[in-house]
Amino acid sequence: MRDELLASGVQDTVVDDAVLILSELLSNSCRHARPIYDNGAPVYGNGSPVGGSLDAARGALRESVRASWRIDGQGRLTISVTDGGGPTRPLPATPSVTAHGGRGLAIIRQLAKDWGVRDTAHGEVTVWAILSAQDSFATRVDLPADPPLTGGFGGGLPPGLSFADFDEP
Repeated sequence: MRDELLASGVQDTVVDDAVLILSELLSNSCRHARPIYDNGAPVYGNGSPVGGSLDAARGALRESVRASWRIDGQGRLTISVTDGGGPTRPLPATPSVTAHGGRGLAIIRQLAKDWGVRDTAHGEVTVWAILSAQDSFATRVDLPADPPLTGGFGGGLPPGLSFADFDEP
């Protein structure tokens, strides 16, 4: 995905965000969702339901999720992951500081211009996120490098500079 996005003209910072979003969506899907089904039978990597033979089931790869990306005519990059749905609807959580998980959708919410969840009639769920393919994230700012301190820790700014020099106009 990374190389394909870069070849499509997507900025490297946007590609980094897209890869992180895809990772979070796939992790959530693997942890919380059921595999994709077709008419009640599990669908495998070749798109056909497996039935009858245990050997056929062993040899087939189960399609548990579908991941995709596309760039539309307005320069928006959409990353999406579709799975068989889970026991709860995907929502950002507010985990405790010591929690081992629960931050994925909050991260996506911060990185993406928009995101959401779409249900299908077959019970599949698609979680999607939109980024601008040409611009870095709108609220991300490049801060000036920390001014060098003189006289050791807490020694102040270099001569001729004041904190007012770093205030926004």
